[in-house]
Formats: sequence, C-alpha cells, structure tokens
Amino acid sequence: MTAEGFALFDTAIGWCALAWGENGIVGTQLPEGGAEKLRTRMAARFPGAAETVPPQEVQDAIDGMTALLRGEANDLLDIRLDLDGVPEFNCRVYEVARAIPPGKLLTYGDVSHKLGMPGAAQAVGQALGHNPFAIVVPCHRVVASDGKMGGFSADGGATTKRRMLVIEGAIADELQLF
Repeated sequence: MTAEGFALFDTAIGWCALAWGENGIVGTQLPEGGAEKLRTRMAARFPGAAETVPPQEVQDAIDGMTALLRGEANDLLDIRLDLDGVPEFNCRVYEVARAIPPGKLLTYGDVSHKLGMPGAAQAVGQALGHNPFAIVVPCHRVVASDGKMGGFSADGGATTKRRMLVIEGAIADELQLF
C-alpha cells in the first residue's frame, strides 16, 4: 500500500500514528517508545510518505482513535481502510474483529467460528498479528481461550494490550487485584 502522508498523535497510551492514501487509512502504529522512534518507524513502513497535516477525513479518524483510548465508547466503524494488498483471509478476520464492540472480547476460536472455519484459531492469531490497522481493527479485543491476553505484536506486548482493554472497560486493572 502506498501512503500519501502520515501523522503522529498523542493518546492516553502514548504517541500513535497513522498513514493514509487516496483510498483511506493504509496503516496505523501503536506507541514505540516516543515520538522520534515512532516517526522513524513510520518513515520505514511508508517510504516516500511525508509527515504532514492530515486531511479532514483522517483527522476525524485520529479524533475517534484518541477518544476511544480516553475511554469513550467509539467503534471506529466509520473509518475507511485501504485493504488493497491485504490477503482475503485477513480481511475477513479484520471484518469480524471490527464488529467487536469496545469493552467486549472474543477468543481466537470465537473468531474462527464466526468465519465458519472452526479450528482456524491459530490462523486467526496470525492474521491479527499482521494487522496493519491496530486500534481501528481492534485485535486487542481478541484473547486466548483461557482468557489470557495471548500474543500482541505491538511495542509493550501483552502489557499494551491489557492497558487498552482496561481503558475500554473489558477487563479490570489486574494490578489492583492482588
């Protein structure tokens, strides 16, 4: 996917970023240890894309993502994604994941059943591990069958995933449970 531009924005979990093209958002990025590291990551992911002021549609997406990460119930379904080049199976997984409301969870097995492919939980996990649209495609709302966080490829791993789920009210702050 080719990006026209990218922008960084501050959220409750740290600096995030997104890149866009003429057909919508082409990628997002969760925090990576500060704005400069994130800027470097975006430049590597989207060569030729300039950091610039986003067009209104993209600014609306940023506002929605920021609101969600502040704890506001926002499903982000109005954000247009450019799925060009994304494998068809992954697109189907992302569609199911996008239907999970804030504050709710599904297991990898639940997603595979919704796809009509029982037993494909591992493939679902792999598709979510390659999710280029973190937050908008809420892969953080998919957990292992035992309720554990499962994998999370973003910087901070399961800790970042847990933090996002606490913000959404899907799980209690486990640090206060012992």
